[in-house]
Amino acid sequence: MKKLPYGISDYERLIENDYYYVDKTMYIEKLESLPEPYIMFLHPRKFGKTLFTSTLENYYDILKSDKFDRLFADTYIGKNPTKLKNSYYILKFNFSGIDTSNEDATMIGFKEKVTLSVNRFTKDYGLDFYANPDLTTEGLLSNILEAFRTQKPGSKIYVIIDEYDHFANELLGFHTNQFKNLVSKNGKVRKWYEILKEGTESVIDRIFITGVAPITLDSLTSGFNISSDITQDVDFNEMMGFTQVELIEMMDKIGISKEEQNTLLPIMKENYDGYQFSTKAQNKIYNSNMCLYFLKSYVRFKDIPEKLIDMNIASDYNKLGNMLDLCKGEEREKIIEKTVSGQGIVSDITAKFNPAIEFTEKDLVSMLYYLGYLTIQDNIAGYPKLNIPNMVMKEIYSDYFLRVLNQNFSMSANINYSELALEIALDGKIDRIVDLMQTYLQHLSNRDYMNFDEKYVKLIFYCIAMNLDIFRVKSEMEVQRKYPDILLIPKDTDKGYKSVMIEFKYLKKGEENKLAEKQEEARKQIEEYSTFEEIKDIPNLSKYTVVAVNDKIYVEEI
Repeated sequence: MKKLPYGISDYERLIENDYYYVDKTMYIEKLESLPEPYIMFLHPRKFGKTLFTSTLENYYDILKSDKFDRLFADTYIGKNPTKLKNSYYILKFNFSGIDTSNEDATMIGFKEKVTLSVNRFTKDYGLDFYANPDLTTEGLLSNILEAFRTQKPGSKIYVIIDEYDHFANELLGFHTNQFKNLVSKNGKVRKWYEILKEGTESVIDRIFITGVAPITLDSLTSGFNISSDITQDVDFNEMMGFTQVELIEMMDKIGISKEEQNTLLPIMKENYDGYQFSTKAQNKIYNSNMCLYFLKSYVRFKDIPEKLIDMNIASDYNKLGNMLDLCKGEEREKIIEKTVSGQGIVSDITAKFNPAIEFTEKDLVSMLYYLGYLTIQDNIAGYPKLNIPNMVMKEIYSDYFLRVLNQNFSMSANINYSELALEIALDGKIDRIVDLMQTYLQHLSNRDYMNFDEKYVKLIFYCIAMNLDIFRVKSEMEVQRKYPDILLIPKDTDKGYKSVMIEFKYLKKGEENKLAEKQEEARKQIEEYSTFEEIKDIPNLSKYTVVAVNDKIYVEEI
């Protein structure tokens, strides 16, 4: 039985220690067949980029030809090797983990990463080279390439850069002015990429660069304008992350029965699936790290993890606020409302961001796509329709939305979610959550109410409910082509907790005389939904109509 490769990003270690490997080596062949030798591939964090770069390193390294059969025998590429296998000297850089607390620390960290890679390259291939600490970072790269050219005549280098933009994205979110200094026309990081480009005229034959976003392509790598970005290429949509077929095969190999899979797959699909990176793609992709986290816990404890998001990467996701804050005011609010409410946004995706960092709504939506906060849901007249991919990401958006409301209204963020959850779970009552909603509504200004409607009321309730850990929140779940506004279903069905179904309506100030009419309309919808088998099968179901009239809420239990 194979071991789960959670946290393993070294391909050789993974294979030699009998971890399960989701075979992505067919993409080595696809990459090599591209006419462009310098490739840029962007994906959200924790989708297996580092493991893939390690796979490339082990496949192309000239020193590992004697290990080829052992490392690749059971893979696609092992059975279909290309002509370039084990034919390169590998110069690999990884720019994650750089201290970005200030500009000097960032440059020191960048130089340390480059020096580490150069020293490893020198040692691995027996080069006579001294990494003089007095050299600039670009001088160090220039000198090692020249030393290689003279000592290994006729040989070629494959440069692999992992997380090329990691420190740049950190600076963008927290220290925007420092970001501009480092990637300006005379920035030191930009000069390094200019030297890399010069190397392609002599000893560098191929380059593969991974990262998250093209936030630095117009600035940091302006001196490196030779790469081809295949991020949205349909042929590479599934190169990282897991398809459902791959996920099921892995579960088979690690000993999870089909009966168990029938229980686990719907939960994993709802929370980790839904990513699509090309408008032409046929398959959705699971976040591979989150799947491994979930399965690791299940294999060990034979139980679904209490927290469905891996806390090791939660901090990455929680940078959503920093990115959204780059786009101030109404544009930001509009994006949050459209995405969390499920409307989605139809927008072209920016391929290269403005180096002045003056984010438009389109730029921000694109940035959220690259970071994995939004994904392609559909193709509308040739334009991507973007929406939140899954429940885990909806939880993060919901938490951010409430934080924005608290900031806007100068309210305390200390909401006792356990009290709200227990009132619903034990009694089927929604009094506390409605009181909290009314507090939010009472803080809205008259200007806010001008564009206020039923969706906004439901959105506030939904975002609060998404923080109630013991419930699954269904928003406009499709039932026979009808859509109940909100369903709260207990995650643990064995404890007798209550479920709740709610239909929302909204009336503007001055329309109070229509209250009874709106309540009747909502009541009829609740009664209609209650006749459907999907609803009748829900045990302990409490049903409510909720009508907001300006800043007052009227609740009726059905």
